This record gives sequence, C-alpha cells and structure tokens, in this order.
Amino acid sequence: MTHTYRILLTCLLATLGMTSLATAADRPNVLFILTDDQSPFDFKFYNQDSKLDTPVIDQLAADGMVFDGAYHMGAWSGAVCTPSRHMIMSGRTVWHIPSRLNRNRNPNEGDTALVPQNLPDFTMGAVFNRAGYDTMRTCKKGNSYAAANKQFTVVKDASKRGGTDESGSAWHGKQVLDYLNEREKTKDEDPFLIYFGFSHPHDTRDGTPELLEKYGSINHTKETKLPEPNDKQPQMPPNWLPKHPFQNSHSNVRDEVAVSGVWTNRDEATIRNELGREFACSENIDIQIGKVLDKLEAMGELENTYIIYTADHGMAIGRHGLQGKQNLYEHTWRVPLVVKGPGIEPGTRAQGNIYLLDVLATICDLTGVQPPETNEGTSFKPVLTGKKDTVRDVLYGVYCGGEKPGMRCVKKGDWKLLKYDVPSADVQETQLFNLAENPHEFLPQHHNKNVIAMTGVTPEKHQTNLANDPNFAAQRQEMETLLQEEMKRLDDPFVLWDQAK
Repeated sequence: MTHTYRILLTCLLATLGMTSLATAADRPNVLFILTDDQSPFDFKFYNQDSKLDTPVIDQLAADGMVFDGAYHMGAWSGAVCTPSRHMIMSGRTVWHIPSRLNRNRNPNEGDTALVPQNLPDFTMGAVFNRAGYDTMRTCKKGNSYAAANKQFTVVKDASKRGGTDESGSAWHGKQVLDYLNEREKTKDEDPFLIYFGFSHPHDTRDGTPELLEKYGSINHTKETKLPEPNDKQPQMPPNWLPKHPFQNSHSNVRDEVAVSGVWTNRDEATIRNELGREFACSENIDIQIGKVLDKLEAMGELENTYIIYTADHGMAIGRHGLQGKQNLYEHTWRVPLVVKGPGIEPGTRAQGNIYLLDVLATICDLTGVQPPETNEGTSFKPVLTGKKDTVRDVLYGVYCGGEKPGMRCVKKGDWKLLKYDVPSADVQETQLFNLAENPHEFLPQHHNKNVIAMTGVTPEKHQTNLANDPNFAAQRQEMETLLQEEMKRLDDPFVLWDQAK
C-alpha cells in the first residue's frame, strides 16, 4: 500500500468511525523462520562444543532471547513434521488438529468438537490477512498443512534439498528477497508477515561442495561402503549408542532404516559424516538468513521486525542409537528457539516452557492482532518482555506414529518421565531423568566401556535412568500422575499399560 493511498484510506475509515485498520501500518513486522529437522544441540548457544558455524543465527541470539525450554509437543504420524506444522499454523494441541490429506492418523479427527472443520480459516495466514498484514510464505512442499499454507497471499513453496543455489536453501532465500524487492519497488508500506521456511537440514542432506569440504563430509551414497573418516567432521554425540536398548514402537520407520548415507549404520564414520552433512546444510541456511536480514536493514524495516528462529522438531543422528525424529529424548522433542525484536532485551535467556503451537498466540500478542477463537496456545510475550520466565509448569510429549500406544513423556522442573508401550514386542519401559543432573539422558548402556571409548565421555554414576531406583519412587509417582492428568486433559485417546482406564 502506498503512502498516498494509506492517507486516503485513513481519512475514509475515520469518517466511518473505523480506526483499527488505519493503524495497521504502524504495527511491527514478523519474520518467522522455520527449518526442517534440527536439534538445538547443533548450535553453540546451546552446546559450546558444537563445530557448527552459524554467525547470523548466533548474532540473533546475542541480540535477542534464547529459549532453553521450547518443545514441539509430539506426533501421531511417522512424518513428525506434519502434526508439528499443523500445530504451528493453527495454535492447537496435538490431538485437536487434522491429519494431512484426511489420512485419519489422528483418531480424534472425526470429532468436530475437537477438530474444527473450518480450521484453515483461523490459521496464521488467514488471521494476519484479515488484520491488514501482507502475508508471504516459502517452505517445503509435503508433510505440511496445505489448507493453511494456501491462506498466505504470496506462496512460493517447493522442496529444495540439493547442493546448488537453485536446488537448495538459496532458492528459499531468493523467494523472500524477490518479495522484499517487489515491496520496495511498489512502495508497499503495509506491515508484513513472512513465513521463511527451509527444506533442509532434513535428509537428503546434500550440502554445497564448499561447505561439505569445510565439515569434512561427502554426500555418501554407497550403502555397502563406509565414508572415509575426516578430522574436520563434527565429533560423536556424547549420548551416542550403537543401537537403542529396546524396541521403542517404530524402529522400522524410514528415518531409522532408509536415510541415504546412513541406513541402519550407527558407526563412527557414518554418524560423523552425516553430522557434517547436516552442519553444511545448516550453515547454508544461516547464509541465506543473513542475506534477508541485510535486505531488511537496507529497507529500514529490520528494527521494526520480530524475528523468530526455530525448527519443526529436533533430530537424533546417532544419539541414543537413533537416527530420526520419532522419539521423545531432548535432542528430538526439544527445538531451538531464538526471538529478536522491539522490546526484547539483547543477550537474554529464559526457560520458557513453550510449545511451537504457542507461536500464533505470541505473534498476535506482539502485533496487536486478535488471536483466532480456535487458538489453544499461550502467548509467551510476558517471557520475551522479562515479566515471566515460563508460561506453564508441565510439558507433555507424545509419539505414536508406529505401534500404539507408543511413547509418552511429561516434564516438570528438572524431572522428566518417559514411557514406552509396545504390545507386539512385549515392551513396557519407563525412564526417569533429572535433566539438571543428567542433561544428556544417559542410560545404563552409556556407561559401557566401549561406548565411553567411542564418545570420550564418561557418565557419572548417578547419570542414568532412575525409574526403578527406590530413592526416587515418590518422584516417579508424582510424574506418573502428572502424565495421566495431561493425557486426559489433552484428549489423548490412548492409555498406557499401567494406567487406570
């Protein structure tokens, strides 16, 4: 909208007694950045030992707020990104969202009281369109919320996981730059919401040649031969295992057995090479974000823009003997989250205890937009402004994309309980961790001398699963009760083997 047109519209609206839309141009912009499959522990501001270089994202962290407790809630689908992106777009909890293409993977989907049929009309793009914002989106195609995605006015979606500018992350960056150039050309001064999504570092992690070289990795394609070791590669994760100690309900999912370059291998050469590929893709994302931020600064828009950086979920890549995103350990259930913008104190951190589904409520709160009536998320603006450290005390997680009931977890304070119910494998397992004492969620298997020799990390005696330790029986019972309460409150359609029906 041009300056002259805005003046005319303002006069007209004032005459009609309507002023809310006339002030839309004074609202801050939103740049929401979402990556695909990225563990928080890849970043130096979460893990000082990481070899990943992301100077642009690191600067966002230094100029804004880092969240130490951000989570994606969970999934009822092996494609974990599907429910995650539905939750982001709608601000609704995991059992209150539709499946992709009506696949009925959410057992509650047929209940319109739990999953509204007209939900796309109340998703991120639609809400901000009605509020007078210009909306633009670029991201991957597939395993997403198509009906919500198309609500954005400008949509440039494509899956880009190659190692060139046209086939990789630079393509997504170009779509945003082209959009900003057009705004500049037409003197459009409306506030904007840009959903800046990437297809990486999700596999296949085909990095650019120069960044693969930097991290000592290759785009490995020979299943019968291991990649060559290279000292430039990232180190082994401290909680690596050669295999997960028990069937966790979905050990045969594609991510665990069929990712090109890894397959079922968990050896040092494979894991370090794959981490190097992931880091090459992540640094390329950082470069593209830098170009967009430079453009916003040149346009004079940067200081009036809230920038949110996050991922749809975390990733294992060797941790706990796992490869994919179908688990509830911290490296996968938790996500990176950095927010920079007006009123946010630089260089701050907060626990937060937020879900990705809280993003919609939060950006509405930050911009003065009315959140939709279907929203179930909680704004974490009070955390961003330093008024609170957390928005909730208890966090719930689910994964049941494989055999049901599958996995559940609950977290309160430093304590975290995980449960696994896999009837066909006769698996009924419980884990209890104090994350302050055992942040890597070490298991008894991590104390094995061969594992220690591989990782170079020797866990302390108390850094293990405490579920069956009688000294923590009361703590376990408290967490068991909390989990069942959260499952009931959130309309989880399943019960675990030791829960009352």
